[in-house]
Amino acid sequence: MRRLLFYLLMLSLAAIPAAARLQTATTMAARQPPATLDATPAVTPEATAEPVELLVPEVLDTFPHDPASFLQGLVLHDGLFYESAGQYGQSSLRQVEPETGDVLRRVDVPAQYFAEGLALVDDRLIQITWKEQTALVYDLETFEQVDTFTYEGEGWGLCYDGDRLYMSDGTDTLTIRDPETFEVTGDLTVMLEGQPVSAWSFQGSPLDLLNELECVGDDIYANIWQTDLIARIDKTTGSITAMIYAGDLLTPEERQALFAQGGVLNGIAYDPDDDTFYITGKRWPKLFKVRFVPAE
Repeated sequence: MRRLLFYLLMLSLAAIPAAARLQTATTMAARQPPATLDATPAVTPEATAEPVELLVPEVLDTFPHDPASFLQGLVLHDGLFYESAGQYGQSSLRQVEPETGDVLRRVDVPAQYFAEGLALVDDRLIQITWKEQTALVYDLETFEQVDTFTYEGEGWGLCYDGDRLYMSDGTDTLTIRDPETFEVTGDLTVMLEGQPVSAWSFQGSPLDLLNELECVGDDIYANIWQTDLIARIDKTTGSITAMIYAGDLLTPEERQALFAQGGVLNGIAYDPDDDTFYITGKRWPKLFKVRFVPAE
């Protein structure tokens, strides 16, 4: 199992040349990449009896996506996407038409905020921010800001399961929050083979960089920042039950060009009508409708 996961990580990073990694380290506005490229696990956790599925996205359709959107959060509701786009001075909340990628409605976020994850709770959109410890709350229909929440620590990803909010901060722990007050009600440590994912280290980067989230039934899907991997997490136990390798969605040339400007995989939305997913990335010109299937 460890060898397979390591192989997936190597595939994820193989098409990103060292020059692109170095450029990203010196130019990206957020979240500095690893300083070393040591490909040795930090520890060797003991395997458990719980299997970890290895999945890949089967592409069902491809749609255009605004390459100016530094995508941080993606929500599908009533046939429309709602996006949170990041970067200081460029952050926004958007309503997007899936088939064309056209931005139907947009509100710019004040320049002091770096917008991050996004979740829909009833008729409110909650948009968290990176370092500003502030969540902005909008009316779904008008995009008028109707409330503000404060919290401690960084904000990365956010999703709502119909009962509770789950929030990532770049560590191996998901914070559970009340959807009405945003107060902390618990936390969930994400585990791989019976060990916290912070115990794992690949290419000098820990596997705990949980980013954009999507709540689906009993699971939480999480992008692992700066990789082509999505983890499927059991929201009851925190165990990773599947690793999804999405490194073949773009050509190596597209991946290299996008990575140089921070354009990594990020953005998951689930469509319960046909049990499919939409995935894309920061500044990606494409959005993919997919179904996750076993890797060959």
